[in-house]
Amino acid sequence: MAEIIRATRACIHLEALKSNLRHIRAAIPDGTAICAAVKANAYGHGVLPVAKALRASGVEVLGVSSPFEGEQLRKGGDSGRILLFGPTVPEEIPLSIESGLEIMVTGEPYLRSLEEALNTAPAEEPVHVHLKVDTGMGRVGCLPEEAVNLALKISTHPRLILTGIATHFPSADSEEPHDIEFTREQTRQLASVAEEIRSAGLNPGIVHAANSGGIALNPGASFGMVRPGIALYGYGIALKTGRPLKPVMGLKTRITALKKVSPGTTVSYGRTWTSPGKNWIATLPIGYADGYPRAMSNRGEVLIAGKRYPVAGRICMDQTMINLGGKTDIRLNDEVTLFGPDPAGPNAEELAEITGTISYEITCGISARVPRVYI
Repeated sequence: MAEIIRATRACIHLEALKSNLRHIRAAIPDGTAICAAVKANAYGHGVLPVAKALRASGVEVLGVSSPFEGEQLRKGGDSGRILLFGPTVPEEIPLSIESGLEIMVTGEPYLRSLEEALNTAPAEEPVHVHLKVDTGMGRVGCLPEEAVNLALKISTHPRLILTGIATHFPSADSEEPHDIEFTREQTRQLASVAEEIRSAGLNPGIVHAANSGGIALNPGASFGMVRPGIALYGYGIALKTGRPLKPVMGLKTRITALKKVSPGTTVSYGRTWTSPGKNWIATLPIGYADGYPRAMSNRGEVLIAGKRYPVAGRICMDQTMINLGGKTDIRLNDEVTLFGPDPAGPNAEELAEITGTISYEITCGISARVPRVYI
C-alpha cells in the first residue's frame, strides 16, 4: 500500500530557499561566510532537509540554539561546522563537546562551567569557542570591557581555540533613524573590541554580528560572517539588491465537508459568526493544534482556486470553517492554501499582522503533526 500523507501539510519549496540564499550572498561582500540559522527546526521548515539543501548550496556554518539540535544534525549526517548560538545549563555542555559544536562563551561563569566540563571529558579534539559581547541586546554576552581578559583566558587554555567574537542586534530590522544609529554604534563597539584583542597579541578569529536585518540595512556589519535567519525563509526587510525574497513554506489542506446553511445559522464554538443569508460553509481539517492561530477566527482568509474566502466562526483545535458565499463552484476535497508563496493569497507575514505577532512565530508554530513535504 502506498504511503498516505495527511491532507493538511506544509509544503517546503527548497528552490525558494536556495534562491533566498543566493540573494543574501549577493547582498554581502565577496568572501563573507554565512552561518545559516536552522534553530527551531529550521524555523518550522524541517531541519534535516533544510540543512542538507543549505550545505549543498555552500553554506559554511549552521546555527542552532541547543546542543540537542546540534546532536540531531550530527545524527542526520552533517559533519560540517555547527555554531551553538547561546549558553546552556552546565549539564548540557558535555553534549555540546561530544557533538563537536562551536560553543558561544557569554561570560566568566559560563567559561568556568566549560572548563569544568573539559576536566572530565576525554582529551580529544580541541573545542572551538566564540566569545559573545553584549553591545546592546541586554540578553547574554560579556561587557565590551571584559572581552580582552576573557579572550586571553580562552586563548591560553590548552583545549580551547578562540574561533570568533560576536554580538547580536536587537533592532537591525528597523528603518527608524535612532535604531539605525544604535546598530551602527554596536558595530563600532564590536570592531573596537576585535582591535583591542588584536592589540593584546591575540587572534579574535572571525568577527560576526549581522542577522537578517543587519544584512539588509547595515552592510558595514558584515565583518567576516553573517547569520541570516528569517531572510532564508522568505520574510523580513527587503535586501538592498532589490531581489525579492520568496516564502519557503506553504500551509495547505483540503475540504472535508460542505454544508449550505440558512440565514441566522451560527457556526462554531461561542456562536461568534452568524450567516447573513444562505451560504456554503466548507470545513477544513486544520486547527490551532496544527499551528493555525485561533486569533485568525473571523479575521483570516484562505485561498481556493485563486480566490480568497473568509474564516467563519472560531477556529477549533482540529477544524476551521470557511464561508464560500451563496453560490460556489468549490467542491469537496478541493485544495486550500492557508498561507504560502502565492501572491494571490495570504502569507505568513499577513497572518502575523492580523494576530499581532511576527512571521517567525507563524512558521515556527506549525506543529509536528503537520507533515512537511519537500518540493
